[in-house]
Amino acid sequence: MTAGLTAPDLDLEAGRRAYDLDRKHVFHSWSAQDKLTPMVITAAEGSYVWDGEGNRLLDFSSQLVNTNIGHQHPKVTAAIAAQAQKLCTVAPQHVNDARSEAARLITELAPDGFEKVFFTNGGADANEHAVRMARLHTGRRKVLTRYRSYHGGTDTAVNLTGDPRRWANDYGDAGVVHFFGPFLYRSRFHATTEQEECARALDHLEETVKMEGPDQIAAILLESIPGTAGIMIPPPGYLRGVRDLCDRYGIVLIADEVMAGFGRAGRWFAFELGDVVPDLITFAKGVNSGYVPLGGVIISDPIARTFGERVYPGGLTYSGHPLATAAAVATITAMREEGIVENAARVGAEIIGPALAQIAERHPSVGEVRGAGVFWAIELVRDRTTREPLAPYGGTSPAMAAVLGACKANGLLPFANFNRVHVVPPCTVSDDEARTGLAIIDDALTEADRSL
Repeated sequence: MTAGLTAPDLDLEAGRRAYDLDRKHVFHSWSAQDKLTPMVITAAEGSYVWDGEGNRLLDFSSQLVNTNIGHQHPKVTAAIAAQAQKLCTVAPQHVNDARSEAARLITELAPDGFEKVFFTNGGADANEHAVRMARLHTGRRKVLTRYRSYHGGTDTAVNLTGDPRRWANDYGDAGVVHFFGPFLYRSRFHATTEQEECARALDHLEETVKMEGPDQIAAILLESIPGTAGIMIPPPGYLRGVRDLCDRYGIVLIADEVMAGFGRAGRWFAFELGDVVPDLITFAKGVNSGYVPLGGVIISDPIARTFGERVYPGGLTYSGHPLATAAAVATITAMREEGIVENAARVGAEIIGPALAQIAERHPSVGEVRGAGVFWAIELVRDRTTREPLAPYGGTSPAMAAVLGACKANGLLPFANFNRVHVVPPCTVSDDEARTGLAIIDDALTEADRSL
């Protein structure tokens, strides 16, 4: 797709009115309301957005890492419009063809032995329902999740989360136990190699299982690749080791593919990189690029059979909403026809990965780069030897603000979390767009170097 809009096409006055109304009436998430100056987005197309002043920005955030097929993909917008003309909404107890076809396509992408999909409105409630299914299937309550993870903002999901967003919401009664996952750059296991990190992380996880009581644990929930927590690719053998541990103790393995799935890591599902099959798969975001809110749980046959004669005690008014599932059908179809997943894998391997390696060599503020597909993180540090982060865990810093400001000034909308800049453009990003965005980041990192 090409970016055809120009600033004169934009109604800047409407954008200014929208800003004024936003500040007067809209309550924003994860924010102190009086300190906000949110960016106005007036238009978007392909890999670009336009702000309230008419500036075109290359979207290297994919918004919240969800516009995998880019903005305003014509096949998907047409499918939504056609579905709106046909059937805008229907109660979930009734069959509708968009939901049926979306379920077929999604299970077709899943491993063998997954024939059922429970649709939700997004990723948080997908994780909520996956945990509920696991608890009912096993008759156990505890769920293990890793530190440095994010699983959503609803009550159970935010307690499953292993980052600072949990802290103010955690009352210690959610039945969730956190453990340390593998992260060699900041190893909690004093490891010096990926092999050591993998083995010691698995030992730590099994010891946690034993200390918490194996017959009390319903599930281990993992982001196949942790996303906002840092895009830490699991070392070879780790996911397989977790799968083996779950089998040993009768624990359900839930793969959270909300951010990493549907092309983001250069695969339909990121757990494919670890050569494992989970018991439940949660998804959202990339399934239809967020054009209409949609998430869900892909359910393995043994767990689906649990609810063959037994009522599943859960549901949503908009489960499998026709507009959302029509968007999913069009998205998956377009991704297949246009080789979008393959493009993400190629761009990551041939352009983003090599360029980031060169950027790391040039900038003393870069401690590590890591990723797969169009799913990368640049770890920024004050000192490469001590690995002191450029911003504290759970916070930011003037140096990080300077880097992000330089990106925006030069036409890039970045994604950042704590001391990291994430490189997460759409899976449709062109080679030239990828190079342009990386060059802007390369230049902006001189701001981080100056702060050392």
